[in-house]
Amino acid sequence: QVQLVESGGGLVQAGGSLRLSCAASRSIFSINAMGWYRQAPGKQRELVASITRGGSTNYADSVKGRFTISRDNAKNTVYLQMNSLKPEDTAVYYCNAGIRTAILAPMNEYWGQGTQVTVSS
Repeated sequence: QVQLVESGGGLVQAGGSLRLSCAASRSIFSINAMGWYRQAPGKQRELVASITRGGSTNYADSVKGRFTISRDNAKNTVYLQMNSLKPEDTAVYYCNAGIRTAILAPMNEYWGQGTQVTVSS
């Protein structure tokens, strides 16, 4: 079973930076689009940023100009560089990816376990 393993969350002051990483737990055939979502207490999970296999990116308006998503296809890893963090960025951040585990396997959606990001004012 493939897992997406996240790292890099933590506590930071407003204006600071964090870098999240998410990697597949074992060798796989291919990964399609990858993305980061977040869920704050009492709110619905929302898309933060996504990136296609070719590198095209999409961002939520609230993070444009502050967050940068990138990926390393050779390492099956996606990153989220978060700068100029604000208290309203506080949430659990989840990695998401469409993964084909083997050449004849279907493309399935996988989620990471979530990593807490807390921004203090």
